Amino acid sequence: MKLRVLLVDDECSARKELRYLLELFEDVQVVGEAANALNALELIYNLDYSLIFLDITMLGLNGTDLTDLLREKLDSPTIILTTAQEEYASAFAFAVNAVDYLLKPIHPVRLEEALMKVRQLKDNLNASKNTPLLSDKGENVNPLEVVPVEQRDKIILLQPNDIIFIYTDKENVYIKTQKNAYLTRFTLRELELRLNSTLFFRSHRCYLVNIQRMLELIPYFNGTYNIVVDDDVRSKIPMSRTKTRIFKEMLGL
Repeated sequence: MKLRVLLVDDECSARKELRYLLELFEDVQVVGEAANALNALELIYNLDYSLIFLDITMLGLNGTDLTDLLREKLDSPTIILTTAQEEYASAFAFAVNAVDYLLKPIHPVRLEEALMKVRQLKDNLNASKNTPLLSDKGENVNPLEVVPVEQRDKIILLQPNDIIFIYTDKENVYIKTQKNAYLTRFTLRELELRLNSTLFFRSHRCYLVNIQRMLELIPYFNGTYNIVVDDDVRSKIPMSRTKTRIFKEMLGL
């Protein structure tokens, strides 16, 4: 099976050169290109890619910002970083868990070496494909169509669209709807993995927010914002500085 490749670089000439080099490999098929991280994210959520060649430095959201967003996707493609910044390449690759990095201008031999690593990784994954993906609790990770929560002696099944935000006090995790807050046995990370990542945004380490239930973004301090949501008390949800920058880019602000 061919590796389905997405090229992400804000320089057209760099994408063109890399596409030319990849045409030399019979098991590689370039099926998409993006000039920025947001376009790349849209393509990734609409088509399954095996591999992304990702430029670190781009206008707006950069390569590391994109990898942060991709962590929310269960079947994220493998990443090879491309950069002209040799002094930072290794550290960036380690930070985003890239399989390799390539320095521009890309040498065909190094490209072959990087693709060999990807092939080996895919072989290892195929060998263990019957092993279920596990959550933090060791449970199978499957998308949640409804979310079970507890209320007194009964279990209520919430529709994801009815969830306004989810939060943790570091001991428990609660799900807030229009008028109620319910206790859930899921961790925040499990809910982040199993709920639709195009609907729920991780605004803060303690909060997961339904994008469709956001009303306002209010500046707070030091580049952070508060999100006003449309529950019964118009709760204010914190958004970290990094997440603020990512979210504003997503909105085109």
